[in-house]
Parts: sequence; C-alpha cells; structure tokens
Amino acid sequence: MIRHIVMWKFRPGTEKEQAEFLDGLRGLQGVIPELLSSETAVNVGPGNYDAVLVSTFESLEALEAYKNDPRHKAVSALCKSIREDRTAVDYVI
Repeated sequence: MIRHIVMWKFRPGTEKEQAEFLDGLRGLQGVIPELLSSETAVNVGPGNYDAVLVSTFESLEALEAYKNDPRHKAVSALCKSIREDRTAVDYVI
C-alpha cells in the first residue's frame, strides 16, 4: 500500500478557486477506482501550507493510474492555475 500526501500553498485572492479545487478532489473518491481512500483538509494554523491531501493506493502503479486519469488531470489543472507551491511525499504503509 502507498500513502500519497500532497500540500499546497495558494496565491492570495483565489479563495473561490481553492474551494472549487478541494471540492473537486473530494469528488474523485469513489469515482477513480485506484483511489482507495482520501482526506482533504484546509490548514487552520497560521503560515505553512494552505491545504493537504492524504490518500491511499494499492501500489505505485495505481497511484500513477490515478495521476493520469482525465478526471484527476482536470482537477489538477485548476490547482496549477492557483498555486504558489506544491510538495508531495509517497511512502509504503
């Protein structure tokens, strides 16, 4: 099993798009079969990153299939237009 964690820092003034992006991520659960579980949250503390995704996949190949799924790519395209920074880590659980 693979845990995939992604964090984003968004550009100021993109709050509406941020909500749309995070709702889009949440909407992928149960739609893309490789995505076994996911949790999306907004940081409540000051500084650092603004939001996080914690998700689980059967394998690195399943994670790659998720990343290449057109539904994920559509959501990801919105993120790319509003983010300042992104960081990610994948590890075996």
